[in-house]
Amino acid sequence: MSGPSDFQPSNPALQWIERRLPILGLMHSSFVVYPTPRNLNYWWTFGAILSFMLGMQILTGVILAMHYTPHADLAFKSVELLVRDVNYGWLLRNMHASGASMFFFAVYVHMLRGVYYGSYKEPREVLWILGVIIYLLMMATGFMGYVLPWGQMSFWGATVITNLFSAIPYVGESIVTLLWGGYSVGNPTLNRFFSLHYLLPFLIAGVVVLHVWALHVAGQNNPDGVEPKTEKDTVPFTPHATIKDGFGVACFLLLYAWFIFYMPNYLGDADNYIPANPGVTPPHIVPEWYYLPFYAILRSIPNKLAGVIGMFSAIIILCFLPWLDAAKTRSSKYRPLAKQFFWIFVVVCILLGYLGAQPPEGIYVYAGRVLTVCYFAYFLIVLPLLSRIEKPRPVPNSISEAILAKSGKAVASIAVALVAAGALFVGTLQDARAEEGGTKPPGNSWSFAGPFGKYDRGALQRGLKVYKEVCSNCHALSYIAFRNLGDPGGPGYSAAQVAAFASDYKIKDGPNDQGEMFERPGRAADYFPSPFPNEQAARAANGGAAPPDLSLITKARSYGRGFPMFIVDFFSQYQEQGPDYVAAVLQGFEDKVPEGVTIPEGSYYNKYFPGHAIKMPKPLSDGQVTYDDGSPATVAQYAKDVTTFLMWAAEPHMEARKRIGFQVFIFLIIFAGLMYFTKKKVWADSH
Repeated sequence: MSGPSDFQPSNPALQWIERRLPILGLMHSSFVVYPTPRNLNYWWTFGAILSFMLGMQILTGVILAMHYTPHADLAFKSVELLVRDVNYGWLLRNMHASGASMFFFAVYVHMLRGVYYGSYKEPREVLWILGVIIYLLMMATGFMGYVLPWGQMSFWGATVITNLFSAIPYVGESIVTLLWGGYSVGNPTLNRFFSLHYLLPFLIAGVVVLHVWALHVAGQNNPDGVEPKTEKDTVPFTPHATIKDGFGVACFLLLYAWFIFYMPNYLGDADNYIPANPGVTPPHIVPEWYYLPFYAILRSIPNKLAGVIGMFSAIIILCFLPWLDAAKTRSSKYRPLAKQFFWIFVVVCILLGYLGAQPPEGIYVYAGRVLTVCYFAYFLIVLPLLSRIEKPRPVPNSISEAILAKSGKAVASIAVALVAAGALFVGTLQDARAEEGGTKPPGNSWSFAGPFGKYDRGALQRGLKVYKEVCSNCHALSYIAFRNLGDPGGPGYSAAQVAAFASDYKIKDGPNDQGEMFERPGRAADYFPSPFPNEQAARAANGGAAPPDLSLITKARSYGRGFPMFIVDFFSQYQEQGPDYVAAVLQGFEDKVPEGVTIPEGSYYNKYFPGHAIKMPKPLSDGQVTYDDGSPATVAQYAKDVTTFLMWAAEPHMEARKRIGFQVFIFLIIFAGLMYFTKKKVWADSH
């Protein structure tokens, strides 16, 4: 359904093109005069939001691909170097990683809006099915993208999910081998996933074109589910819907920017800052939050094949929704029972998401089975039954007669529900991490916390000294170059000081003209040398446990703060669980092992280390390092200083991130305000 366009370009060149390829007329009829129901609420802006997010994901993904190396030995490092050394690489990665979560958030809102208002009913069945296909392609694309950083959760997530296909009789093992490119997840797997992750977004864009095409043929649904009958029921797409969509996108960008600039790791997993290690399985392998409800369905069914069928059926069943719900009335606004069951269904999905993040044991498994039954019962029993027995309220004769006064309350209720759902999802992830960490570390007051936090230069320099004199004997700092010590936002050394600092190190170089390796003084461009030539040597020197690289240690460790702190942390932007953990471990050594606790020989008791047995002896003691600035030479001060330094090592561009984030927020707030008042003026005569 396109508008009656009489578009005739005035420019002679455009007239020449239009006579041969009427693309401008097509755009004019589709996006300018296209008749739009005048009663659309803000939930309809999520279509524009999704289009924007798709474009953003493709754009940032193409740029990231220019710097990414799809090789099992280099992928993790290439991502880290992109974030550190490419101009605004941190911004590109945050936009892409957070964009995936925001994309799925918008999709779920878009789909739930469609279910609530019956947007799948005749004549929009094909439009709905195309949407489900887009959703399936998004899930595949998101999963493959999550594998590409090649961290611990990436690797083990790929292992678990691809193994599911082995449950398919006769061809399952062959499919798994094809996906892996061998007999285990490895470099061929990474290459396959990278290729498909690059390709699928363009396929999604193609299906989106079909989706929009089908939308323009069938016309838009609306909150009252009444088809437009006269011109009074509609308004031109531009400027009315365009400006309303623009305001919706601007508001959504505020939420998007919140995660990009202030909470980039809030929805991720700390384990993915550890390079993939096939020999070490994470305690809990948990997918991204947007897969959790289906992951819970998979785990709630004891038989592997049945679980896989259940998981995929939970998505495929959406395609049959137009025929499962045969009620004549579209919108749940006029179906009291359907409205109540819709909200019960939303709660079931949220609880399934919660269970998906919990360990598959005990009450969680039984609850998952009950909720799985409820999920399918909604589609197979409730909707068919309601279409027969429910007596809906009278529907308005036309859109212009529809009563919209109560829609604001409905919107507010849905908004509260969505915020609660999001908080619950995040809370489940936080809880899962807490169980891995043992005793929760105490929180600290960090100078770099909060929206305006900055690194304490004195602490950075003191922390560097502690690292050099104590930690560097066992721990590498592989991603930090000496030149970084003079970068803005770092310890603040001059070029001469950096050169002098680097020259204290011996760097192995070569081969020379004689083909021999040699040692030379360090230069500013060199990276901090590792104390051991390889991992085997590190293990041999440390009782069988290789000391971890400290470049990312403050981002690779985390713990759950529990309810209600995970909600408080979202708004206060507290992201310092990793530094809290590192500082606590450095101070958590106790000479006397508590009664009832057994520590293996060669290990030491630490009340904050998972399992309490750590191979590292107590590294710090009072007076061990001399401070030139008069700061206390205590273990507590050492721990805080070296943790601050390691936080900078993990995120050297943090200050730039927060500074730019503040500027972006100011711009977006002003932009959203202008869009709102423009929208009010445009719609003044339409309501």
